[in-house]
Amino acid sequence: MQLEKFYYDNKIVKWFGYATLFWGIVGMLGGLYAAIQLYAPGTSLNLAPTTFGRVRPLHTNAVIFAFVGNCIFTGVYYSLQRLCKSRMYSDRLSWLHFWGWQGIIVAAAITLLAGYTTGKEYAELEWPIDIAITLIWIVFGINMFGTIIKRREKHLYVAIWFYIATWVTVAMLHIVNSFELPVSFMKSYSWYAGVQDALVQWWYGHNAVAFFLTTPILGLMYYFLPKAANRPVYSYRLSIIHFWALIFIYIWAGPHHLLYTALPDWAQSLGVVFSIMLIAPSWGGMLNGLFTLRGAWDKVREEPVLKFFVVAVTCYGMATFEGPMMSLKSVNAISHFTDWTIAHVHIGGLGWNGFMAFGMLYYLIPKMYGTQLYSKKLANNHFWLGTIGILVYAIPLYWAGFAQAQMWKTFTEEGQLKFQFLETVTHIIPMYVTRSIGGTLYIIGAVMMVYNLYKTVKQGKFIANEAAEAAPIVKEHSPVREYWHRWIEKKPMTMLVMSLIVVGIGGALEIIPTFLVKSNVPTISSVQPYTPLELQGRDIYVREGCYTCHSQMIRPFRDEVARYGEYSKAGEFVYDHPFQWGSKRTGPDLAREGGKYPDSWHYNHMLDPRIMSPGSIMPAYPWLLDDKIDTASTPAKIRAMQKMGVPYPEGFDQQANKALMEQAESIKKSLKTDKIETASNAEIVALIAYLQRMGKDIKAVPKEVTQN
Repeated sequence: MQLEKFYYDNKIVKWFGYATLFWGIVGMLGGLYAAIQLYAPGTSLNLAPTTFGRVRPLHTNAVIFAFVGNCIFTGVYYSLQRLCKSRMYSDRLSWLHFWGWQGIIVAAAITLLAGYTTGKEYAELEWPIDIAITLIWIVFGINMFGTIIKRREKHLYVAIWFYIATWVTVAMLHIVNSFELPVSFMKSYSWYAGVQDALVQWWYGHNAVAFFLTTPILGLMYYFLPKAANRPVYSYRLSIIHFWALIFIYIWAGPHHLLYTALPDWAQSLGVVFSIMLIAPSWGGMLNGLFTLRGAWDKVREEPVLKFFVVAVTCYGMATFEGPMMSLKSVNAISHFTDWTIAHVHIGGLGWNGFMAFGMLYYLIPKMYGTQLYSKKLANNHFWLGTIGILVYAIPLYWAGFAQAQMWKTFTEEGQLKFQFLETVTHIIPMYVTRSIGGTLYIIGAVMMVYNLYKTVKQGKFIANEAAEAAPIVKEHSPVREYWHRWIEKKPMTMLVMSLIVVGIGGALEIIPTFLVKSNVPTISSVQPYTPLELQGRDIYVREGCYTCHSQMIRPFRDEVARYGEYSKAGEFVYDHPFQWGSKRTGPDLAREGGKYPDSWHYNHMLDPRIMSPGSIMPAYPWLLDDKIDTASTPAKIRAMQKMGVPYPEGFDQQANKALMEQAESIKKSLKTDKIETASNAEIVALIAYLQRMGKDIKAVPKEVTQN
């Protein structure tokens, strides 16, 4: 059979690789800046765009979607061409994908720092950017599936299975979670409210980790680790079990982020059960990767690429064991809202994602430039700096997490809480300092890699179009009955549909009953919609990223009820678009904040937190005292809420600003009695109104719950 000659497109791989390096450094520096702010709040410079509440979402989006996202595309564009023995389906689509994705990242950075956010973790980007993400993801999908369909290799290698499942599941997650109602060009409200919003968000949030930070990286592992070791994958059968079990089980585990919350108990229990089951396929993948290196350990000692891969896969195994353990209710009661979770996430982020990206780039770039790596010594130094950096980063945060949980839950012999919340914050500041040192070491290693790869590029010559040849696929009917997986590996669109069905089952069976069965969210008659001023204040609260440090969810534990007040109930949140339960308590819970302090306390606290709470690590928000409430947006916000079922009276949108100013004037007068002069239309007034509202409805009628 005559071989066909063709060329692999290395140019698109090169630019995605460069983008990975650039955004990796940017995202890591953003994380370091946010980490420093936790013990040196003055580094925010009292500027709105540089506060922790805005920098932290920028950091997470930059690392997840810019650094890891570009890493995924680098690896997919390189490996897919070689696995399919075909150039990418369309060079134009490749470049549209590249520039579209980089444009989305830039738009995300600008808008997040400017305060345009949906307030949903890992999904903070506003609706125009969500639409752009959808379109570019479709471009990527067309290019990927077009390449698979025109391939010259009949067999779909295991890495491609993971690429297919990644594409279809991320599309599903993004579309469902981003269902929102636009209010203006850069403002929207989540269509879901309260409990339903929390469930959808953490179904998305957990599975964004699963299908953006895990499955595509597993695909890269299945390609690059055997290539770098020059050995076949340990077990094809194990890879089949690993793939199908992983994508089926993972999608169910999202509710483990909401244990002991107002989420129905049956949903919480499902999350726990499937989280524990998740250990088996996760460790199946880890062992398949590590066993591939059996007999090649001498090469591992010599090759820095393999060292990065070994630690990456080991960190994957550690994180995927720890995650299910943290899903046990007894463990979650200790870990949730603490820095333990932050340590856990960064074992995966720095170890699994970061080291896989580093190893892949060390492997790819010399090959595309037809040369050897400039310095193995530098790469080895990077490896050890990065590894030590991970340990110095994570260990203090584990310590901090245990310290937080113990101090929060400790009572005196008289039955009183032993520690004020602020004491638990100041106690762990040394751990925060040490964490930032670990992060600095990790970044120094990454900078060394950039230099090493730069010198590698300079000494080589780029092969933009790499020549290759292969025989075309010949359609033939085999009389031998094939194993089912051999059959499906020849049909990429069938695998796409089957993957969608497998991942869709879990989400549907968890989410749909929560919407259709009203008893899952018992209503509380005393809970009323927010006033226009409180609604504006809530939007300011979301804009400033207050949810990144404060929860609004009191769990039914003795210490939390004693510290914050009555535990939270599902019916409290029926008008919350989006929900604001939070996932980390750097500051205290605010669910029952209303009425605890006078208006003047909140005013001074936002002006300078250390005036009211000496030792506080909260940044100051002086611009709130001068900036004016956007009253022009009030009618549109009321109408949006009405469309989503919030029972404002008909025509209230036209009367809303009048009601807003009446309430604002009362707060202005309250402040004046404490010798504070402020304009009634200042943003601080709206924020005070919202803070003073929190928990008031439940305090009014604490036990009146009706099943409607």
